[in-house]
Amino acid sequence: MEVINAIGRRKAAVARVYVSEGKGQITINKKELKEYFTTGTLQYIVTQPLNLLEVADKYDIKVNLDGGGVTGQAEALRLAISRALVKIDAESKSALRTAGFMTRDPREVERKKPGQPKARKKFQFSKR
Repeated sequence: MEVINAIGRRKAAVARVYVSEGKGQITINKKELKEYFTTGTLQYIVTQPLNLLEVADKYDIKVNLDGGGVTGQAEALRLAISRALVKIDAESKSALRTAGFMTRDPREVERKKPGQPKARKKFQFSKR
């Protein structure tokens, strides 16, 4: 099997994934998964598609992660891994779709407007 690559995005985070056959090693920016994502929830989010299809120890995954915060990066990585697994085995798409891993979350940060402190918040109104 040749190396399969996919991309996943969430907010400002971009994850580029390279999947090859191996023993289940996940390397993110030349660091181990547990070293990069220290909390258990983020590690769980990243490995969700692999655990769903029960292929966690079948593939080695190299990741380039850029931009965003930790949660956005983890969810971008989940999408990228899901897309790569569909490239490997097209029958797994329906299972990943029902779990909600194939949908790109379209929510982005709303821009700050002039004359306001934030995107929607207004400065305090004074009648007198």
